[in-house]
Amino acid sequence: MKISRTLGAIAVSVLAATTAGAQDIRWDMANEYAENSLHGQAQIKFGEVLAEETDGAIKITNHFSASLGYKSLEQFDAVADGALPIANTNSGPLAGIEPLLLVSSLPFLVRGADDAKLLWETARPYYDKVFEDNNQILLYASPWPPAGIWANKPITSVEDLQDLKIRAWDASGVITLKAVGAAPIQLSWADVVPQLATGGIEAVLTSAEGGANSKFWEHLSNFSAVNYSMNLSMTHINADVYNSLSEDQQAAVQKAAQIASDMAWAALEERVAQNYADMEANGVTVTKEVPDEFLAALSKAGQNVYADWLDKMGPEGQEILDAYNAARGM
Repeated sequence: MKISRTLGAIAVSVLAATTAGAQDIRWDMANEYAENSLHGQAQIKFGEVLAEETDGAIKITNHFSASLGYKSLEQFDAVADGALPIANTNSGPLAGIEPLLLVSSLPFLVRGADDAKLLWETARPYYDKVFEDNNQILLYASPWPPAGIWANKPITSVEDLQDLKIRAWDASGVITLKAVGAAPIQLSWADVVPQLATGGIEAVLTSAEGGANSKFWEHLSNFSAVNYSMNLSMTHINADVYNSLSEDQQAAVQKAAQIASDMAWAALEERVAQNYADMEANGVTVTKEVPDEFLAALSKAGQNVYADWLDKMGPEGQEILDAYNAARGM
């Protein structure tokens, strides 16, 4: 892997430098999720601003819905190795590579958009170091709306979860759901709809956003808003590609990243409301009020995730949680 990564980085660096010298820089940008997702729309904005700020010198070709063949788990190494210059990646599936990247999907750690943004800002220096150590530059993060449970019935009790074949996007969800008697399986997003269509899974832990974008109502009739977590997708670029740019071009990349990030965070609340409206218009029953005892049971089950995460993270994990709780006055 180290040899492959080095050769890939050299190739990308040479190509980027040549392209930069010609003032004709073209990047293919991968994303496992749909163009109409919140992250997809922010990605489009990123590319538009970047082209404007560089007078067309840097142009991005967007590839959504895993059309380049990369899932989120694979995109991290692909950007590090130089197989991809840039990508927008769901951070949860990367926890097996870097445990820090699980923090945004720790169960019930955040209770809304303000908490999610505060956690992102608290952990940002740690995130930056992880990407730096893997030959990448982290540009920005965009939030997922709160995760709930899509199924063919309301999920409002532990009994409703018993033996339910349900998809989770990372190990955190698998551990939590298994602890309350479900039969969870970790699946990449590109595999979810095929598994729903064939009966491989009966339910999905994801946001209203994710399900609405993929028209889950063709397979599932209910969404229960348990507000499990608010995961992040991250836009990251190969460090050799970034370093081959001029200072003005790097500044343009950073400006485009800030604008795209601000757009995604600002649109979050309105996006959730629109998702619910679209879901209900397509026959989905949205259960917005979930019993406190059910949420307490899920939260208790999720404590196993915290113990495992802190064990893998060492002192840094507790530092992040302590700083986050202090910042929100707890």
